[in-house]
Order: sequence, then structure tokens, then C-alpha cells
Amino acid sequence: MFDNLSERLERSFKILKGEGRITDINIAETVKDIRKALLEADVNYKTAKQFTDNVKEKAIGQKVMTAVRPGQLMVKITHDELTHLMGDEAVELNLKGSPAVILMAGLQGSGKTTHAAKLANYLQTKKNKRVMLVACDVYRPAAIEQLRVLGEQINAKVYLGEGESNPVKKAEAAIKEARTYGYDVVIVDTAGRLAIDEQMMQEITAIKNAINPSETLFVVDAMTGQDAVNTAKEFNDRLDFDGVILTKLDGDARGGAALSIRSVVDKPIKFIGTGEKMDALDVFHPSRMADRILGMGDVVSLVERAQAQYDEQEARRLSKRIAKNQFDLNDFVAQIQQIKKMGSMKDLMGMIPGMDKALKGVEISDDAFKPIEAMISSMTPFERENPSCLNGSRKERIAKGSGTSIVEINRFLKQFEQTSKMMRKVQQMRRR
Repeated sequence: MFDNLSERLERSFKILKGEGRITDINIAETVKDIRKALLEADVNYKTAKQFTDNVKEKAIGQKVMTAVRPGQLMVKITHDELTHLMGDEAVELNLKGSPAVILMAGLQGSGKTTHAAKLANYLQTKKNKRVMLVACDVYRPAAIEQLRVLGEQINAKVYLGEGESNPVKKAEAAIKEARTYGYDVVIVDTAGRLAIDEQMMQEITAIKNAINPSETLFVVDAMTGQDAVNTAKEFNDRLDFDGVILTKLDGDARGGAALSIRSVVDKPIKFIGTGEKMDALDVFHPSRMADRILGMGDVVSLVERAQAQYDEQEARRLSKRIAKNQFDLNDFVAQIQQIKKMGSMKDLMGMIPGMDKALKGVEISDDAFKPIEAMISSMTPFERENPSCLNGSRKERIAKGSGTSIVEINRFLKQFEQTSKMMRKVQQMRRR
């Protein structure tokens, strides 16, 4: 995400490289280049102009300390302004009420139904809430079926209200049932259209007035750029929503919508969709996003994802096995599964400072572990526990079973041996 913008901003800061101090002359060229970079990223023109005016005002006359070069100071000023532009702080969901009611709004194709389920999964796993999903898109049977299937995947109750064609009555009945059975949160998925029309706006306004949600979220596709901002403005004028879920941000190299929405509609981005899996929904942190835009990575989010998958009991067990030189291929494949749960490899790599630049042009596939998993799955339990027993005939059988070659198996076993040695060394260093 933001690949093009990050690249252009880096080039802009190079204008100040080697300068002794920030002056009216050298800052003018830098700011002009930053504005061009923002416009190319499909940032709203007024937003881009106001942003660069603020940067220029704060930069001019700044004294540059001996240890800080002008380019570095400019990065700091730009980072602070980007953070402010996107809202300064992460904004929590308002979950007041018994049950709390969340209304999902947006155009068809924006990912509204999918993100209703993602949000339910987030509330169940991260906030320990009992969630009911409500299928109020009465015009598309496929949307109702999609929500039912997604609800099964995440073990969330889905209220279908079969036979009821009035979305207002269906939403009211669902909330009544949720209250009866002690659900904490009700998420109402509504109908969308390919474009904004009066019928849709009247319907969703009627639903909102009837159920009085504690939170109304507008779901919008980041890849539509300025159209996303314009659509958000029209929805906000009618609905006065509380926040935004920005979807498909993992596929948007420009990122203009993320930078423009807050300043245009004055409503916070609360979540971002970063992939297709049900756990690919992140709380939006303006400062962390500014870090990523400026190529600084996002180590805090990376650590949080790792902590979410961390099992203290399993870690202790693994530590003992490594110390006793008992780390085997069963343990290895279990670690692969833990990494995969953290998210897509491309997204994880983007969180490591400097990694975006280092891996530029390199395609990182989420299928990278599949050959290794296939090899290990083709081994017997004894072979997994004792990889040193793998001779030529065993390797030939494993290669046939996994669709790989003996060369690939030898390469993997060598890497596994090196990994095991490194892990033992780390353990020994910790004990000293």
C-alpha cells in the first residue's frame, strides 16, 4: 500500500539533502514536489494544498541542529502533518446499549457484507463480545447467503428473518431477539447499489431512524480513490455516519482516499481491510500509517500481531525442546502455521522498516510455505521426528508425494538444520 506515494515523497526529501538549513528557496521546491506526489496519489486537491501549506509554514525558519539534517527535519514535520491529517489518534467503536447496534452502509461491491463479518470476528476474538449479524439486504439473495456462510466460518449468529421483505422490520425483530438471548452487539448489513440513488438513501435512513444505532459505519473501497471521498461526503450528508471502514487498502498503491476522507467529511477512519481472510481487519492508527507512508515500517502493529498469536505454554514447551536438541519438523510446521495466522507475507514484510524498499519488485506469495508443508506432510511420523533418517529412497518417496524434487528436499533440510542450530545458540545466549 502507498508504494507510489512513499517513493515520490522520498524523492522530494532528497531535494534538501546536503543543505545546511531550511530556507524559503529550498523549501519551496520540496513542498511543490510533495504536493505533486499527493495529487498523483489521488489526494483531494484542497486537502493536498492545505497539507503542504501547513508543512511549509512549520518548516520555514526551523533551526537545524548539528545532529539533524534538513531532510530529516522535513521528514519529521511531514510525518506529524500526515498523522494530523488522518486524525491524530485511533478512534474506538462506541458500543453503548444492550445490545450495542452497528449499522453498515455503503455502495454495492465495496466489501460491506464481508467487512460486517470481519467486524463481528474482531469483536468476538479481540473484545470477547457475543455478536449477531443481520442480513438486511433483501434485494440480493446472494448477499444473504454470503453473510450466512461467513457467519458459519466465524461461529457468529446470523439473523436471516426468512419471509420478511421489509428491512426495517427485519432489523427491529433481530434486535429484539438479540436482547432476549443476551447478545452484546448486533451488526446490521444493509443493501447497496452500484451508485447512490434516492431509494437506497431513503431506505437506509429509515433503518437508522428505526433502530437508533450506537455506531453507523460507512464502508468504502480505497481503490476508487477520489470517488471514495465523494461517495463518503454524500453518505455523510444524509446519514451523518460515525466512522469509516476503508477496504482493499492492501491493493491500493496510491492511498488518496485514506489521506483525504478525514479532512473532507471530518469523520475518522476506524478500521482498514488488509486482505481477504476474516482476521484481515486492523484498527486504523494514523501515526502508524504515517510511518508506513514514509517508509518507516510499522513495528508496533507487527509486534501486536505476533502477541495475538503468542501461546506462553507452547513457547515454554518449544524452548525446552530446543534446549534439548529435540526441535523437529512437527515443531517447524507448527511455527509456520503461527506465522501464517499473522496475515499475508507481503503485509508483514511491509511492517519491517526498510523492507518495502529492499524487496521492491519482488513478488511475495502467501503460497511460499506450501512446498515445505507438502514435503513435511508426505513424511511419516517417525521421519518428522527424526529428519536425520532421511536417506535417498525416503527422499525419493517424499518428492513424489509432495510434487517436489530431491534437490528441493535437500535444500529445505539444510535450511532446517541451520535454523535449528541458530535457535540453540540463541537459547544458550539467553541462559548466560
